[in-house]
Amino acid sequence: MSYLSDIEIAQACEMRPIFEIAKKAHVDEKYIEAYGKYKAKVDLSLLKETGKADGKLVLVTAITPTPAGEGKTTTTVGLADGLSRIGKEVTVALREPSLGPVFGLKGGAAGGGYAQIVPMDDINLHFTGDFHAIGAANNLLAAMLDNHIHQGNALGIDVRRITWRRCVDMNDRQLRYITDGLGGRGNGVPREDGYDITVASEIMAVFCLADSLSDLKNRLSRIIVGYTFEGKPVTAGDLKAVGAMTALLKDAFKPNLVQTLEGTPAFVHGGPFANIAHGCNSVIATRMALKMGDYTVTEAGFGADLGAEKFLDIKCRMAGLVPDAVVMVATVRALKMHGGMDKKSLGTEDLAALERGIPNLLRHVSNIKDVYGLPCVVAVNRFPTDTDAEIEFIIRKCRELGVNTVLSTVWADGGAGGENLAREVVRLCEEEKGDFRFSYELTGTITEKIEAIVKRIYRGKGISISPKAEKQIAELEKLGFGGMPVCMAKTQYSFSDDPALIGAPEDFTVKIENVKVSAGAGFIVVLTGEILTMPGLPRVPAAENIDVDESGKITGLF
Repeated sequence: MSYLSDIEIAQACEMRPIFEIAKKAHVDEKYIEAYGKYKAKVDLSLLKETGKADGKLVLVTAITPTPAGEGKTTTTVGLADGLSRIGKEVTVALREPSLGPVFGLKGGAAGGGYAQIVPMDDINLHFTGDFHAIGAANNLLAAMLDNHIHQGNALGIDVRRITWRRCVDMNDRQLRYITDGLGGRGNGVPREDGYDITVASEIMAVFCLADSLSDLKNRLSRIIVGYTFEGKPVTAGDLKAVGAMTALLKDAFKPNLVQTLEGTPAFVHGGPFANIAHGCNSVIATRMALKMGDYTVTEAGFGADLGAEKFLDIKCRMAGLVPDAVVMVATVRALKMHGGMDKKSLGTEDLAALERGIPNLLRHVSNIKDVYGLPCVVAVNRFPTDTDAEIEFIIRKCRELGVNTVLSTVWADGGAGGENLAREVVRLCEEEKGDFRFSYELTGTITEKIEAIVKRIYRGKGISISPKAEKQIAELEKLGFGGMPVCMAKTQYSFSDDPALIGAPEDFTVKIENVKVSAGAGFIVVLTGEILTMPGLPRVPAAENIDVDESGKITGLF
């Protein structure tokens, strides 16, 4: 049997004009700034002028990713459409895709099959230009920093202690470590430098955590770009760059409005990665979505140990949000991979492999219920090769934890395949009151907070801190940054910092290699293992399969 590709399904969709979608979301036309027929920016004044109470907030997260795929965004979209089909007013809040994965290996972030947001090709490519604006603001700050040094260095910046890097929204390993400023005095000061991918820029984190333009400016002003010879932090505010950076970001800061294949309003805004950043869409888009729907479905990137942990411990803490329910996405295929089964054999029933792999799901579920105190449901994306025995095994194991399991077929059936999941989510929101709490308190030291995440969420035995990181932690606490939450930069493929340790490993130690402050974002970034902030392209990049015909129709985009 042949299936339509995601882009073929999306291109066959008859989208509704964006003003119709805005009306469905109770957004008056006066707040809409259309970008063509099917996408728009929503003016920030809507948040100040609407009197509607917030709806219910539903977080979609997942087990630890595998090459077999889990379908988190697909489930998010299908669940929203399912809620709409059972009579609920619903909105979606999602991240924007990065061009790095789009042209690399992972793909886009618009969902899949018959549970997508559209226009899919626009969203996965330039969209409304938000990432370009973020990259421009990041690189303007870098240019003003180096120009300040060139023009006399009145602030006394130590060029050996510059921490601000340029960025580009592309996977490009060649730019990870560079030497620049070559060619003589007129071309700058020679120094070691490097690039991050745009989604790892602190500007992206600031953009997604700010709750107003004034808060955006304040956060930008606190960004640390380096240190003086005396060890004093130098900020974007010190370089007088904040006004110009905000000017580049002011339009991008307005949330984007698009639609699902079934016409559900979707606010898509911001896009930090969850393995090297905090992995959530913007606070301002989430708040707007909550005002415009009785139910808002959002997601957090990668597995629940990364995206959900940061959503709950960082975003919810800063924005005062509390999820009413959590959906944990899993597949039989992925769990069998966690049990050591080869990807080529996943279509064969293997209860032994499933039994070895299911502890990964159960650990994530336990964290949501027992650590964070939130109601949870497991959504199993069913594949045709999944057997009844395998499904029943998962249902039984989750029931032992007091969690229901619902089968989802949203990839093939759209919202109709998410109606049962929607009903269970409504039941959780209306009948099961959570007792939300964070996995750590801010009163501990930086080291204590790192240990809390490693022991309580990852279930490791402890941490090993490099001498370099020990020195960094001591300096950051001396500078007064010890009271911030921590943002773990860790492989997405394991609870540990070793991507080869799949399933639910135990008795491991997480190696802390580097610790830095994102003062504008308001958290401490902790780099573990061999994590990189600039990915590379795979042997066969997805870009090789993308093309455009004479009419402008894009092909090969998933």
